[in-house]
Amino acid sequence: MTGPGDSGPIGADPTEAAENGPGGARSASDADLSDRHADPETPADVADLADRIVAEVEDVIVGKREAVEHVLVTVLARGHLLVEDVPGVGKTTLAKSVARSIDGSFKRVQFTPDLLPSDVTGVNVFNRRTDEFDFQPGPVFANVVLGDEINRAPPKTQSALLEAMEENQVTTDGTTRSLPDPFCVIATQNDVEPGQTYELPVAEVDRFTKKIRLGYPDTDEEAAILGRLTGDHPVDAVEPVATVADVRRARRIVGEIEASEPIREYVARLAVYTRQNARLGASPRGSLALVRAAQARAALDGREYVIPDDVQTEAPTVLAHRIRTESGGVDGAEVVADALDRVRVE
Repeated sequence: MTGPGDSGPIGADPTEAAENGPGGARSASDADLSDRHADPETPADVADLADRIVAEVEDVIVGKREAVEHVLVTVLARGHLLVEDVPGVGKTTLAKSVARSIDGSFKRVQFTPDLLPSDVTGVNVFNRRTDEFDFQPGPVFANVVLGDEINRAPPKTQSALLEAMEENQVTTDGTTRSLPDPFCVIATQNDVEPGQTYELPVAEVDRFTKKIRLGYPDTDEEAAILGRLTGDHPVDAVEPVATVADVRRARRIVGEIEASEPIREYVARLAVYTRQNARLGASPRGSLALVRAAQARAALDGREYVIPDDVQTEAPTVLAHRIRTESGGVDGAEVVADALDRVRVE
């Protein structure tokens, strides 16, 4: 279980704790990285930051540049990522590599049927020496939290993440505690053993900014993976190329990227189309996630404004998982594809 020292003092300002460290002074790694790279101040700086992270992670994750970019877009858009795929394709390695590349804390939770909500969020433990209850933080108190096979746990345990994902905080026994900033959940979903899993509640799925699949590597990529794993695991060699403070600044820059009124109206029309052509369409939360993801995509290109291409690039992974259709033969991805074909850019 995560200890209080892993993410700064509980109840302290998470931004200050991450900026300054436990002793109030910046860590040596932060200082070294600042010497090597200027703090992000413009979308072009954010693009440079993203390129460094992608390059570092690609030393470990072979042939998955698009997936790494999806993770970065999610982080910059202040969101969370759902990865649905078969076991053994590198989901854990991807999450851990991204966390290491930004010098952030990383925790992994293996979801199982007997996992309790307190195993995720933390629990108050009675201290006999002080005759008081001490809060022992759960693994959710980290910059990057990997929820492995989240659909193996019952809905009650899954719901432990709802407040954390929506409000970046955890409430236990009436006390609310802030989570580290940045905070990102990367959850994996087992889709090959439906008889041994629980369906994710719609409210929880809607809180994931994006949903992606990694897929199997091709022959050359798999051969390269095998070559890299014959010795030590390459994730251990991932070096920080940014700091969590860099990520916070990059997020602020992304939030200031212009999404003009025509862009916002285009996003709204896409969302309305999904509601008119499915039993359950994209929610307003989904529309907001799409605008934020489009802003992050613009930043990856070094632009100060969103263009329709940004929206169209992000819509499939941002909207499709939120849609429920009447027909088993039509899924959310098809509804989104139809929306992109039929809804005009004005």
